[in-house]
Amino acid sequence: MLLRSCSLNPRNMRAFSRSPRGFPTNPRELYCRPTFSQLERLSGPRFARLNSSHANSDSNGSERQKSTRNSGSSTSFASFGTAGRTFLVSTLAAGLGYTFAALNQTSESQKVEQPQYGSTQDYQRAIAEIQATLGDVISTDEGDLEAHGFSEWSSVNADRLPVAIAYPHSTDDVSEIAKICHKYKMPMVPYSGGSSLEANFAASHGGLTIDFAFMNRIIELHEDDMDVVVQPSVQWMELNEKIKDSGLFFPVDPGPSAMIGGMIGTNCSGTNAVRYGTMKDWVINLTVVLADGRIVKTRRRPRKTSAGYNLTGMFVGSEGTLGIITEATLRLAPVPEETRVGVVTFPTIRDAASTAMQLIRKGITVQCMEILDDVQMDVINRAGGTERTWKTLPTLFFKFSGTRAGVADSINLTEGLAKQNNAESFEFARNEREAHDLWSARKQSLWSMLALRKEGSQVWSTDVAVPISRLPDIIEITKEELDNLGLFASVLGHIGDGNFHTCLLYDRKDSGETERVEKVVYDMIDRALEMDGSCTVKPPPVS
Repeated sequence: MLLRSCSLNPRNMRAFSRSPRGFPTNPRELYCRPTFSQLERLSGPRFARLNSSHANSDSNGSERQKSTRNSGSSTSFASFGTAGRTFLVSTLAAGLGYTFAALNQTSESQKVEQPQYGSTQDYQRAIAEIQATLGDVISTDEGDLEAHGFSEWSSVNADRLPVAIAYPHSTDDVSEIAKICHKYKMPMVPYSGGSSLEANFAASHGGLTIDFAFMNRIIELHEDDMDVVVQPSVQWMELNEKIKDSGLFFPVDPGPSAMIGGMIGTNCSGTNAVRYGTMKDWVINLTVVLADGRIVKTRRRPRKTSAGYNLTGMFVGSEGTLGIITEATLRLAPVPEETRVGVVTFPTIRDAASTAMQLIRKGITVQCMEILDDVQMDVINRAGGTERTWKTLPTLFFKFSGTRAGVADSINLTEGLAKQNNAESFEFARNEREAHDLWSARKQSLWSMLALRKEGSQVWSTDVAVPISRLPDIIEITKEELDNLGLFASVLGHIGDGNFHTCLLYDRKDSGETERVEKVVYDMIDRALEMDGSCTVKPPPVS
């Protein structure tokens, strides 16, 4: 039963005061030992009348009446003492019983039951029924299974692959698939871009992977309302390209190949997070298929609503565990009047991190702020993605956007702050093409590192975030430990929101090397947690 809460206004307080007679208005009085003065009051004439039946009804003689009053008074006191003790014992017994029951219930609720999945035969029946219901939407090709269950750039992969891949074309298709999988207890894994570095699409229990490759439409653009309705396999870069003539854009910008469904499922961030926030800030509503096939729309299209539960927020970041997202309405932002890209180099990575922390603290407006160490700057130079060679020093990338006056003001303030932290140079992209190339080089940094790795090397990508005041400390220590490894390892990330990554290339078959890498990563994670931060990457298994 749901209970409505009520505000503490006089009407409600009067309602609470209408308790049964004999029951204290303040329940705390039940648990208070009576004071001596209270006992004296209770032993008065009114309480004596309760015991008047013990007195002789004969009213002749004043001595008899006096004796009756005295005996009534003492009897009432004794009677109250017995009743009080009985009540106290009963209260204690009830309290102990409630406590025992609550503890017992808590311990039982903490026993988490493992999910029960169907057998191989059940999975085959489910696949056959899906094909019979929806037609040719299932693939069991070995190459297809491998592509959907393993990623060379993911830090961890499951030790098994999905049993089959489903390719729905609509929300109704997904609903039918879910109903059948629910019937046969077959796990489902949603899949859109497959660009996760943390094995979000791994089929750890086998089952069915649902690929939204055919659900990639921009359903409706509402320019005046500044929102857009899309399906899960729309790529964010493609979305921005198609709506650019409207003067609007979608500002959340993770890896280039990321798609909307996965971005919502992971509540992704990006280089624009320092100004525009993360995915949760840009989702208006969702259409979701639940595990049993029911279809839910979390809310309608107004930007602001206080009606009902925040179901949209519940599904954002749930990584496909609560439901399968098949449609989303997203907020859009106006394209800024002017954008400038600047690159600032520092003698140490601590100087760079301190600049970032102080800039955030002072509220200087920037659209993006990224940190790259000397190793990562060397990667950009070797990849040859830009028209010039950059200094191989710890570097901050800035993107300033807004009005021309606002951009100029932000640049002046940032230059002054950077100089206070020993900045060696402050350079700007000379034109829009160079700015685009430079920022693309940052976005492609992981793939650039992978292109330079030796044969047999594995990538271990980490992701931690700490309160901004602790950024210089953790980045400095982590960089020192990475350098001491003697491996190809770098620091980079969206430092504007207190987040940074490390990327390590190592030989997983070399047990000594793997052990040293593990120690550095575990120490970094422990350090972040000790600083009241968080981590989002699990370590890969040693093989």
